[in-house]
Amino acid sequence: MPNVLQYPKPYMIRPSLHCLQITISNPVCCIAGSFTALSSVPKVLVGLLFILFSGVAYAQQHVPLSDGFRLERLRPVDGHINAVIDTDTYNEIDDQFAVVYALLSPEKINVLAIYAAPYLNNRSTSAGDGMEKSFDEINRLMEKMGREVPDDFVFRGSDRFMTDKTEPVDSPAARDLIQRAKEADGPLYVLTLGAPTNVASALLMAPEIAEKIVVIWLGGKGLNWRTASEFNLMQDPKSSQVLFDSGVPLVQLPTEPVTSHLLTTVAEVEYYLKGQGEIGDYLLEIFKDYNHGEPFGWSKVIWDISAVAYVINPGWFATEIQHSPILTDALTYSVDNSRHLYRVATYLRRDSIFRDMFRKIQQHAKSP
Repeated sequence: MPNVLQYPKPYMIRPSLHCLQITISNPVCCIAGSFTALSSVPKVLVGLLFILFSGVAYAQQHVPLSDGFRLERLRPVDGHINAVIDTDTYNEIDDQFAVVYALLSPEKINVLAIYAAPYLNNRSTSAGDGMEKSFDEINRLMEKMGREVPDDFVFRGSDRFMTDKTEPVDSPAARDLIQRAKEADGPLYVLTLGAPTNVASALLMAPEIAEKIVVIWLGGKGLNWRTASEFNLMQDPKSSQVLFDSGVPLVQLPTEPVTSHLLTTVAEVEYYLKGQGEIGDYLLEIFKDYNHGEPFGWSKVIWDISAVAYVINPGWFATEIQHSPILTDALTYSVDNSRHLYRVATYLRRDSIFRDMFRKIQQHAKSP
């Protein structure tokens, strides 16, 4: 109990029939039995429990979907799909590979729009600046692929991250997603490659679109990891919580220990992409320029191609149906087996994914 009292503000309180579990940054306290067992708990903690317990019903504001409907939406992709891509394209170099891969896979993916997502790191001065640089990079990729960009294809996204999981950040990207989802005849797949600010905002602005979309998100770590934190999730924890809590059909592709297998090297990228058209040379250039340190023995994870690969061939992945985790404010997972279901990847076939992508870029270079 002394460790519990050192943390007077729990991140999440989750009641169940036999157990009240408090998830905090370090310890976990579980009081078995009914609520009458609280008589043995210090009064200050009891007071905190009941005060905070009254404020955890926010997730009920989302549109409820039946388990049967959600499981149908979460079935592995079969056939041709309509999709939009939400990408922090200039954040590093993996999004560029993913966008090109998706655009060169028309036999499986009809890309309807691309949204620029916010990010903040050493390649931007703010989340909004990162979004603008991503917007420019998307257009640069289209140019190098020799494609004209229609006015309704590339959209600016959020200029900041969410500060409250009930308050969306309005943007052209969020509004376009809402419109396309409402007009879709079948499920619209949302390939989410960065912080999910645009997607979460759309879900808050129009909760009813949850029954019209399937979100494929590269974000977070595996459920058995000691922390959920990684770049996409930690950039905007509030929007990440919305994804897990909203009940939208969600496929999570964790970084470790799954998409971290998508490693490649300068030698491999150079062998397969050098001289393979303007886009092949550009991808090689940004890959080589990304490492400013010792090149010997260096490799780089191309994380984001996983979301594209999943909808091209789900057979390259091992996945499980699990109860959607609770993402705490400490960026850890808490488990509640009464929550809605979602799909999470546990393994992927690295070679099959790279082989498919490299071949499509080479074929594109040979096309007139």
